[in-house]
Amino acid sequence: MSTKATDRQKAQRYVAMNRKARHDYFITDTVEAGIVLEGTEVKSLRTGQASIQESFATPKDGALYLLNVYIPEYQQAGTHLQHETRRARKLLLHKREMNKLMGAVKKEGMTLIPLGIYFNRRGIAKVELGLGKGKHKSDKRESIKQRDWQRDKARIMRARN
Repeated sequence: MSTKATDRQKAQRYVAMNRKARHDYFITDTVEAGIVLEGTEVKSLRTGQASIQESFATPKDGALYLLNVYIPEYQQAGTHLQHETRRARKLLLHKREMNKLMGAVKKEGMTLIPLGIYFNRRGIAKVELGLGKGKHKSDKRESIKQRDWQRDKARIMRARN
């Protein structure tokens, strides 16, 4: 297990999770990315009220942007200090990672889906992106069958011991 994965497990401070992403997409690869936020967005994220259900990442102007993420206004801030709730937010990645992801999106028809937003041990907001391909209805049914079978198999093995 990589150190980044263990850092995510140690952090355990997920602000928003996209639980439906693994149901709707075959996730082939995951990447951790930084996100450019304004001050009130960070404070609002710390209260844990963000939503990434319909969000996605897309290349624009040579960079990756996270679109359709809902971060509510921070209530304690004044009206003139508020941020836009659904603005495009720039993602921070190494150039090689960004080129790899952009190539997969353009050539292979993959989609970049945010799986979760969390704060790492240093308190910096990070986005876990998944590179995925959409599932058809039959694929979703097959996933449900596999999950149910694994659950039943575990139940049977527990009963044997």
